[in-house]
Amino acid sequence: MFGIIKMLTESTEDYLKAIYALEREQGKVLTTKLAERLKVTPASATGMLRKLSVMKLVSYKRYQGVALTVAGKKVALEVIRHHRLLELYLNEIMGVPWDKVHHEAEKLEHAISEELEDRIDELLGYPTRDPHGAPIPSKSGKVEKRASSFLTELKAGDKATISEVEDEDPELLRYAGDLGLFPGEPVTVVSVAPYQGPITLKLKQKEVIVGREAAKKILVSRTEDVGGLRE
Repeated sequence: MFGIIKMLTESTEDYLKAIYALEREQGKVLTTKLAERLKVTPASATGMLRKLSVMKLVSYKRYQGVALTVAGKKVALEVIRHHRLLELYLNEIMGVPWDKVHHEAEKLEHAISEELEDRIDELLGYPTRDPHGAPIPSKSGKVEKRASSFLTELKAGDKATISEVEDEDPELLRYAGDLGLFPGEPVTVVSVAPYQGPITLKLKQKEVIVGREAAKKILVSRTEDVGGLRE
């Protein structure tokens, strides 16, 4: 895709991917949050960020957070493209359950060549979403945007379609799968219990109850937002 990735270590790629994810989730990326996500010490994270800064892959100042440069974002998106294509290949072609493909793709994403990436992409019909509904970056580094909200933002009577389920927690994916909450499934909110209680949804002529913690990790496209650009 960009070729820069060939020069970097797996650890470097993991850092760039984690920074990209945290930027999207939280905006400003603090060293402590990055260390927590990667399960390393703050000192180790600081050392790597200094190296990435010298390589012009991040903009970093101590105590002020870190941000990806244009080059750093390109690398992060290439790794994410590898990961999500592999997830879809493992799920659709090899039949690996959707709650297990993330872990396997984590191990393989650093190893595949651009040629294999292209062959997988072609075999899958040039997909734009992985099994969990997350967008697959294009070869040029563009990411499809889709109007979406967290399930917890909906109110009773709202209609929506499941658009994405966070993929890092296998237990969450098994839970959502058991309820039938797969990307593309239309739902209607029946009720929202007070005091952070569960959300009751109508799904395929039945009602399912979703715990609030799980609902915080499930994205939906509201019916009135279909075709929008806010992600």
